[in-house]
Amino acid sequence: MELEVDGRAVRLSHPDKVYFPQKGYTKRDVAEYFLAVGPGITRALRDRPTTLQRFVDGVDGESFYQKRAPKNLPDWIPTARIAFPSGRTADEISPTGLAAVIWAANLGTLTFHPWPVRAADTDHPDELRIDLDPQPGTDYTDAVRAAHELRSVLDDHGLRGWPKTSGGRGIHVLVPIEPRWTFTEVRRATIAAGRELERRMPDRVTTAWWKEERGERIFVDFNQAARDRTIASAYSVRARPHAPVSAPLRWAELDDAEPRDFDIRTMPARCAEAGDVHADLDDHAFRLDGLLELADRDERERGLGDLPYPPDHPKMPGEPKRVRPSRARREGSDEDGRGKTRGPRTQSSTVGPSAPVPG
Repeated sequence: MELEVDGRAVRLSHPDKVYFPQKGYTKRDVAEYFLAVGPGITRALRDRPTTLQRFVDGVDGESFYQKRAPKNLPDWIPTARIAFPSGRTADEISPTGLAAVIWAANLGTLTFHPWPVRAADTDHPDELRIDLDPQPGTDYTDAVRAAHELRSVLDDHGLRGWPKTSGGRGIHVLVPIEPRWTFTEVRRATIAAGRELERRMPDRVTTAWWKEERGERIFVDFNQAARDRTIASAYSVRARPHAPVSAPLRWAELDDAEPRDFDIRTMPARCAEAGDVHADLDDHAFRLDGLLELADRDERERGLGDLPYPPDHPKMPGEPKRVRPSRARREGSDEDGRGKTRGPRTQSSTVGPSAPVPG
């Protein structure tokens, strides 16, 4: 079948193919969902290099991440060149309209992973993204408590955030920023915000990279701010049996929200009634000076330097050793951190079998 989208005829092959067996939702249902939330997902992806998480056989089949634009990309979908930590580059799709979203949905894309940059400048993020990730023994309610205190941390440093569900138990807080800082600087600001939140809620929040040190607390996943790390966009569909979506929320809605209530059947009605509640996000651009000054104080007064990068990143200046604390104590390890030991699993493949993505 063909769908008329933004004046373009977009082909949808095998529209009756079942993607969510438990609910019976098909590829056509997914495409119609994206059409219904079109203004919101278009805003979330516009001009951003975007990785496609594809489920060509539905959520019960294998999936993979499509980082490089496929060879059959229509000439009306632009691309943006991004650089990986290794120095290699790739051209990723950079959606400018809803037709590109539906085209990607035809490929089995459920979840869109946009970079925090725009196509015009792929080295300077224009969004600081804070991922509040519940650890075993915690849940969405715990993430909500952390999110409210995070809002206060941001406010104290001249920033404003827009919250959304991750599509699971976690919460993402998006902060629009001026595109003047590097990935390294934005990650440093994220760590500073996380550490301040941890100081305010030491029994509920942690920035510990190693799982063995986190306990039953909300983990501030600072490495989601590292280059080539992304989170699911607002309105993306998540690969869980009930077809949940990442739902933008107002701060006042956090306490009463239930992540499971937002799915491909309920979200269109919410959008029809309330619109895109993050529609004004791109009207703002904040400065990171406050958080970067906090990072300087942490280092100068508390001796708190950098934290480990993901295992597939090259060793960074000032980065601590990438070795589990228990192993270091047991072996007196002199590991140099070049990927011989593993931290939490993260998205790393260019195109390959899917791996869990934090949040």
